[in-house]
Order: sequence, then C-alpha cells, then structure tokens
Amino acid sequence: MFKLKGGVSIFGKWIKTPTWGPVWLNPVKVMMVVGVAVLIYLSIDAPTDENYLWGIIGISSLLGVVLVLPIGGADMPVVVSLLNSLSGIAAAFTGFIIGNSVLIVAGSLVGASGLILTFIMCKAMNRTLPDVLFKSFGGSGEKESLTRTKVGSDPDEVAMMLDGAQKVIIVPGYGMAVSQCQHQVKEFADLIAEKYDTEVKYAIHPVAGRMPGHMNVLLAEANVPYEQLIEMDEINPEFPDCDVALVIGANDTTNPAARSGEGPLAGMPIIDADAARTVVIVKRSLSVGYAGVDNDLFYMDKTMMLFGDGKAMMTGLNNAIKES
Repeated sequence: MFKLKGGVSIFGKWIKTPTWGPVWLNPVKVMMVVGVAVLIYLSIDAPTDENYLWGIIGISSLLGVVLVLPIGGADMPVVVSLLNSLSGIAAAFTGFIIGNSVLIVAGSLVGASGLILTFIMCKAMNRTLPDVLFKSFGGSGEKESLTRTKVGSDPDEVAMMLDGAQKVIIVPGYGMAVSQCQHQVKEFADLIAEKYDTEVKYAIHPVAGRMPGHMNVLLAEANVPYEQLIEMDEINPEFPDCDVALVIGANDTTNPAARSGEGPLAGMPIIDADAARTVVIVKRSLSVGYAGVDNDLFYMDKTMMLFGDGKAMMTGLNNAIKES
C-alpha cells in the first residue's frame, strides 16, 4: 500500500499537483514509520488479529502520500527508483513468508538494483537521499511570476543559422517525451550531418524526464546510435566549442540558477548549454519548470526560442533544412 499510494502521488506530481510540505510533517513521517514497525512487531504474537493488519495498511497508505507530497517534481526520478526498490524488497519478504524462492531472488534483484540506482541518481544531483525525502527540495510548489518576455524565432531562421555549424549538441528533456518527437530529432541529426557535415551529440542529464533513463529509452526507440549519447559530466567540457546547443523541452536541467547556491535548484549539476555559442530552445512557453525557478537561459541574447509543440517545431525545422 505504501508503494501504491506513493505511486499515485507521483502521478499527481506529473499532472502538476501542488507540492505541500510544512516543517512539522517530518516528525509525522517518523512517527508513522515507528507506528508501522510497532504494529508489525505486535502482529507476530497475534497473526490472526485483523486489527493489526488494517492498521498497517492504513498507516502505510497515509505514509506513501505524506512522504511523496512535499517532494518537488524535479526529484521525482529519485523517488520512482526508491519506490521500485521497496516493492522488490516487499516481494522478497513475501517470498520468505510463503517459502517461494523465485520471489526471494526476483525481489532481491529488484530491491538491490533499485537502491543502487537511487544512490547513483542522488550522487548525480549532488544530494543525499534524506535531503530528497525530508528537505522538500526540487520545488516549493509556488511558481515564480513571469515578468520577462522573449521574441520567438521561426524554423527558417534556425535553419539558416545551422548552415555551417560544425558541432551541434542536442539536449533532450521532458518536453521531448511529452511531444513524442524523438523520431523528428533523429531525422534532424541525420539531416545536418549529411547536408552540413555537422558533428552531432546528445547531452543526457541523469534525471532528465520523469523516470530513470527516460531520455535513453526514447532515443534508443528512434535508433539513435548509442555512442552519440553522452553523459552530463563528459559532455559539459565540450559546450564552449559547440556552435549550437539545441534544447528540446529541458528546463530545470539547463537552468544556470543552479550555480547560484540559492533556491530549490541550488547545488544540482546542470548541463552547461549556456556555454555554447548559440542556443536554440524548443518549448511551448517561457513557463518555469517543476522547481518553480525562472530560467535565465531563455533570455540570453544568444538564445533563439522556438515556441510550440516539440514535434511540430522539429518537423518544421527539418522541412526548412531540406528546402534551404
């Protein structure tokens, strides 16, 4: 029930359910965990008492909600990985209880791999797991009001600018997943590589998207060569020599505000797209990401904005390149 209710709460985050996490909620979480542990201990002596069972189910359900509710959307991949590992651990314990070795082995593998992935992602975000669970990082739920504007560009302008670019780095984000434009992105990469002899790489942030490995799965589906998918730490030094950084639906993972040491994104490693000579951003609007922080990258003089649906914009850009 903990995993089920936590998963439902995560789904709510993806449809932008408000984040809520007062300071007093952390002691409540601890008391709930202690309460479940006490009920489990008491149920050992009275395994047929349904009151203990319903108590465990009730508290676990509530704990799944209050644990996830204060966590911002930017940290959801970590929480997804953690809940997956806990479901594996639960399956392993079930295997011990009913004497099923298959459940024990499968649950242990899922639990161990999930925990390893959780800690790897926490390290990539420069945070600890207690920080993610108890400090309400990743967004306060109150979005910054937008007061700045940016004039949008069109695909023809971007196509003209790409003519002669020697190196292009594509930065995919959640917006690419929403618009399902990975095939158009692959076509774009093939077009500029063939027509302009441009070197193309993909910068993959470890928590881009809404689940671990989200971007890798989408790009693999579009048959993007694996050697072109470069992890954040390895690709960042290449941006100063990059002619164009094409950002598709990525917001918090490219926000320079993370370097400031203040706010919900403070300390989170980002992709250094702002170091490229020119930045092209495909996005529906100038709205903030899940962390609720306005992105200064949108307003830089060297940034060109393509406002609209990712698939429509990439299709238009590909057509403009073909006609140029």
